Amino acid sequence: MNDRNPEQPVTESADPVFQPDRREFVKLALGGAIATALLPAAQTAVAIRYKNAPGIKLCAQASAKPTDDELLFLKQMGAEYVSVGSTPDLRTADGFRQIQKRYADAGITVWNIGNTSVHNMPEVTLNLPGRDEKIEEYKQYLRNLGAAGIRYTTYAHMGNGIWSSGRAEIRGANAREFDMASPNKVGVWDGKKFYEPLSHGRVFSQEEIWDNYTYFIRQVTPVAEENGVRIGIHPDDPPVPVLAGVPRCIFANFEGYKRAMEIANSPNVGICLCCGCWNEGGPKLMHKDPAEMIRYFGAEKIWKLHFRNVSAPLPHFVETFMDNGYYDMYKIMKAAREVNFDGIIILDHTPSVVGGHYPEQAYGFAYMKALLNRANAEALA
Repeated sequence: MNDRNPEQPVTESADPVFQPDRREFVKLALGGAIATALLPAAQTAVAIRYKNAPGIKLCAQASAKPTDDELLFLKQMGAEYVSVGSTPDLRTADGFRQIQKRYADAGITVWNIGNTSVHNMPEVTLNLPGRDEKIEEYKQYLRNLGAAGIRYTTYAHMGNGIWSSGRAEIRGANAREFDMASPNKVGVWDGKKFYEPLSHGRVFSQEEIWDNYTYFIRQVTPVAEENGVRIGIHPDDPPVPVLAGVPRCIFANFEGYKRAMEIANSPNVGICLCCGCWNEGGPKLMHKDPAEMIRYFGAEKIWKLHFRNVSAPLPHFVETFMDNGYYDMYKIMKAAREVNFDGIIILDHTPSVVGGHYPEQAYGFAYMKALLNRANAEALA
């Protein structure tokens, strides 16, 4: 199935799932003491959404400049969709089109093109110097995606990166580990490292994090709507309530996501559900498991699923193979099939194996394909 030529756009004036009472919305949006003066003008009256071709789409992570061997490998796996990380020299509309053409010539659809410069911005999450400049950069990124016909992007709202405490061995493979009790915990993002006790010199309040999210999302949502781009927001990794003085209070549990969607109040703002992060938190922290999240928010709000399993919930986990973690990953595929999910499911962080990237991807992709085949067969039985 290939949808390089999307259907006609669907215009929507309001989110079909989340339409809180206006007074309740204001209360939610201002719950963190946000000054009205900080909020820009109301969103555009009409939002552009492009309909996806029906069906779950298995996707592979791929490079912006694939070699002939990489394209052949994707064909051999049966991967019809790729998620691509851009390089600085290709972060324009023309650059995105260039990436698309390279894959299209091989019969592969580029589903989204990332940009690490604006994927996760501490300046935005923590209101640091340069915040407004980063927001403008993000808006231009959305315009470039729209101009190139890319209809989805993932955004993360983490103030001090992805945290690990070292590496561990899982079934003979080397894998990321996080242990709250370890003195070696460190956050990393885009070449920067963040350490305890205070990654940015002070303690931030939950209200600040909510204020900063609202300030950001209300500025970028009209641009996403005008350009027909969906923004799927990624959970915090790991979803520890506070790390090095920075609360992870929004994208680290069910209630946070629900409130964040209500604040955005847009058909173009939704969820990238990283099942690995959700499994890291477990039911005690997240309040719903991945399958329950899928059934609650549905295909109208969840547009991308990261497929990953871990050894146990916090306070200590190791990323592991999908058949070796504590969560039954088939529950995720089954729930996605039940809600008629039509976005992408993509392999996430994986333990390293002998032979490197290709066997890692092949093992994970084949496992996902087997689960999808089972879910489809059961649905049609």
